[in-house]
Amino acid sequence: MSCQGFPRRLRLLNAGDYRRVFDTAAFKVHGKGLMALATPNSLGHPRLGLIFSKKNVRRAVDRNRLKRLARESIRLRQHRLPAVDIVLLARRGVQELDNETVHRQLHGMWRRLERDARKGEGRESTGALATERR
Repeated sequence: MSCQGFPRRLRLLNAGDYRRVFDTAAFKVHGKGLMALATPNSLGHPRLGLIFSKKNVRRAVDRNRLKRLARESIRLRQHRLPAVDIVLLARRGVQELDNETVHRQLHGMWRRLERDARKGEGRESTGALATERR
């Protein structure tokens, strides 16, 4: 049975981790009311950081619900996601969405992130081959 927990190793824990993602974001994925920025890491597994500000999601109960849904979504897909650091940002109006809609949005965002990361790896490897041939 595989480990499906959400341990500390799957979280962005300090300001430096968040800053690195904001400064070097290689991937940007949008969903309705959500946006994810991601940058590759060398850890071999994805890590998640959440930013749900009071300005965009007024009530604490809504912020906590959205965070819980995001953590659950990553927890279930952690073995399929590439080795990236992800910062998930909430936009105004996301609290209006029901749980099923948020879950579908996150699922689609993670699929697009997987696809974009595979394309990025392919570009890097073909670029490396092109330089070796010269």
